[in-house]
Amino acid sequence: MHEEIKKKVKNRMDKSIESLKEEFKKIRSGRANASLVEDLIVEYYGNRLPLKQLASISVPEPRLIVVQPWDKGSLGDIEKAFHKSELMLNPNNDGKVMRIAIPPLTEERRRELVKVAKGKAEESRVAIRNIRRDGNDEVKQAEKDGHVSEDDSKRSLDDIQKITDDYIDKVNAILEEKEAEIMEV
Repeated sequence: MHEEIKKKVKNRMDKSIESLKEEFKKIRSGRANASLVEDLIVEYYGNRLPLKQLASISVPEPRLIVVQPWDKGSLGDIEKAFHKSELMLNPNNDGKVMRIAIPPLTEERRRELVKVAKGKAEESRVAIRNIRRDGNDEVKQAEKDGHVSEDDSKRSLDDIQKITDDYIDKVNAILEEKEAEIMEV
């Protein structure tokens, strides 16, 4: 019984970690990264589509993103989407492809981004603790219903706490890595 609960807890915590990694991909560092722009919503023939469905996105240099639309007629729409976005990036449209130079970040902007990253990491930690609470509640309910003994229940609660500690450590490690990436000049 408790193996089932532990497996469910781990799966949910894995999803929290994946979600955090996805969020961190969207936080700009000084480096070019395709994930920075791939989900940018573009108005194209009355439809709202993510950029990755309209163009190929490549990173030929550390500070350059190249967007090559499959339909050259969409370049203007893509450019408008960049100007409307909060990315604060200026695309250079040459009629065939769009080049987006990633400017170096100021020290102040780096600190702001680190704060954003810390906030996302804290949200992830809270989610993991909530998952722990749900797992603990399930174990306690199973004990109350007579499905597991008191000893097994105690062991399961300890296991869930160890799993939680491991995942909190993973969040902290991912955050440290992202902070280093943001602060790198």
